[in-house]
Amino acid sequence: MLAATLGAALTFGAPGALAGTLPVVPSTVPAAKAQAPAAVPASQTAAWVAGTRAYLVITAPGDSSAVRSAIAANGGTVFSSFDAIGVIVAHSASSGFAATMRGVAGVQQVGATRTSDVPADAYNPALPANPAQATTPAGEPVRADMSQIKADQAWAVNPGSAAVKVGILDTGVDDQHQDLAPNFNAADSVSCAYGKPDTRAGAWRDVDTHGTHVAGTVAAAKNGKGVVGVAPGVTISAVRVAEPGNAFFFAENIICGFVWAGDHGFKVTNNSYYTDPWQFNCPDNIDQAAIIEGVNRAQAYAESKGSLQIAAAGNENYDLAHKTTDSASPNDSTPVTRTITNACLDIPTELPGVVTVAANGTGVTKASFSNYGQGVIDVAAPGSNVYSTVPGGGYGSKSGTSMATPHVAGVAALIASANPGITPAQIRAKLAAQANDIACSSDSRCTGTTANNSFFGEGQVDALKAVGATPPPGKYFENLADFAINDNATVESPIAVTGVTGNAPATLKVGVDLKHTYIGDLKVDLVAPDGTVYTLHNHAGGSADNLAQTYTVNASSEVANGTWKLRVNDNAASDTGKIDAWNLTF
Repeated sequence: MLAATLGAALTFGAPGALAGTLPVVPSTVPAAKAQAPAAVPASQTAAWVAGTRAYLVITAPGDSSAVRSAIAANGGTVFSSFDAIGVIVAHSASSGFAATMRGVAGVQQVGATRTSDVPADAYNPALPANPAQATTPAGEPVRADMSQIKADQAWAVNPGSAAVKVGILDTGVDDQHQDLAPNFNAADSVSCAYGKPDTRAGAWRDVDTHGTHVAGTVAAAKNGKGVVGVAPGVTISAVRVAEPGNAFFFAENIICGFVWAGDHGFKVTNNSYYTDPWQFNCPDNIDQAAIIEGVNRAQAYAESKGSLQIAAAGNENYDLAHKTTDSASPNDSTPVTRTITNACLDIPTELPGVVTVAANGTGVTKASFSNYGQGVIDVAAPGSNVYSTVPGGGYGSKSGTSMATPHVAGVAALIASANPGITPAQIRAKLAAQANDIACSSDSRCTGTTANNSFFGEGQVDALKAVGATPPPGKYFENLADFAINDNATVESPIAVTGVTGNAPATLKVGVDLKHTYIGDLKVDLVAPDGTVYTLHNHAGGSADNLAQTYTVNASSEVANGTWKLRVNDNAASDTGKIDAWNLTF
């Protein structure tokens, strides 16, 4: 995943590996148990010194006491140990530590996790700030990204079960935010920064804004305020895997997070980042091979405990199926350009079992920044200008595969809510089977079939199918493209109907979703293929905002096949909007 964060960029540049771009803030917005202990505390005599580096020491799962003794005897300290998966996080300031430990009996691999020193903060971490909260504005209009994946329709069927836990592995979450607090579970929240669980109250809080934004997309409460998440009835917990100051997601942090997810019963985790400092980890590099092994073991452990990992594909507009170079690594010191092959992995998104998410732009297009790759991308979801929660009670818009991924995590949580006892493999299969196909455009980089291609994988996820519902019976057609409604102007959105025998029914269903302030300005008509006009809405509603309604039209005199249009006429100044989506059910 490209290191595109809130502060810099791919073309957005970034110090850390967040898979979200610069925020875009609208003017209306203020800005079961483990087989062994999950972690063994660091030696009480350990003290930070300049030059301290972190290493993964890989052993067979089980008792690691002999290897831990060897670490201490060879100039290192045990910072944490995950015996259930055979991973020890060791610190040492000795330049020969890794080479020496590779010769110790029982040690399978040793690899440095960073090219920079471990911060002194790791030995006495400061608690993140607990920001003052702004008043959450009343009203929670349905947003385009939610209607696009039919989340707004799914809420009426099943908004998600509180028994389903979703872990937000990210920069942390502002649990005090009024739109997140109703669904937040502090008991299962933690900081895994530096690679050891920190269960102090508030250690999980956001050291950026990214994690809070992701959390809102998954499960902001349906409480009449602000926004609604894809699965507003599920439970969310924060697992902060980013370090403060730079938002780096090092391997030991992610390993800690995945083991925590497995041990705490998370059904789904959201992972909108890549593993720093390497954009791609290559198995022919002795350090990176250990990172791949350690993170993969942790992910497999979480999955074995019932947790499905959803991860962002990244924002470099890079073909993950045809890797050639990496010029962004290591991002914690001085990046260099290196030649790579497909054996090098973007982790965790390319690990076995992880669902890889690409971003849609407007409608069902490919977002310009989204990574892609035939056989790599699993599904797609909206990822451009996504409006969600930010720390301190606020809201803002961000773009990135970071923003697409929580839509998929939310849909996965809805699948789990509708199917108690479902396994991670079964959720993966349902996400794929229920996704709506998106055909390739004329872009030559899009390869494969309509059913599965390099841009969108199996297609765009569908929240309504996730809860066991389908569009109404009968032939169903829709247009999800946006059409601007300007002052004193008329706009039309077309739907081409094919494959319907005979005439339209006397109970033709017309679903309309308009985003427009002061709907009393509007006249809305359905125009049949022969030009016959059926009025749906005629300057009613006064100063109310937005029109989301299904109308029944007797169109039995009309031939069904042909181009139908939704015509919207604005007859006043000062208020504008858009046709967000509309549909026909025959």
